[in-house]
Amino acid sequence: MTEESVAPAKKRPKTVPRRMPVGDARTQFIAVRCTVTEHAAISEKATQAGLAVGAYLRATALGSAGPRAVRKPPVERKELARLLGWLGKLGSNVNQLAHGFNRRGTIPGLAELVAARRDIGLMRAALMKALGRDN
Repeated sequence: MTEESVAPAKKRPKTVPRRMPVGDARTQFIAVRCTVTEHAAISEKATQAGLAVGAYLRATALGSAGPRAVRKPPVERKELARLLGWLGKLGSNVNQLAHGFNRRGTIPGLAELVAARRDIGLMRAALMKALGRDN
């Protein structure tokens, strides 16, 4: 038997999980015109509330975002900026380790690797906190 005579295996199509139908589906649409500034302010307040814009507007108008509201974790910009700084520092450390390996053929000190591992763990924890998943 040759390679050409073997038919390629058929790939099964991926199945997409279906959403369960709900009795009180949202079928009505309300359009509101606003300025660029108003839109930015509404989006910012929705982000601060941890909700999608539609859920935020429902919560503001009706007092509740609804049981199936799209909730987004509020982003801690200050925390993310700190993480970006840590990533730069870690990248510099990795670059120094690679440079030392290329020069000497051995990896310099275990202490640096242990410190880099610790920093990665701290960054992961801080990132989870910034994304609202620190529980």
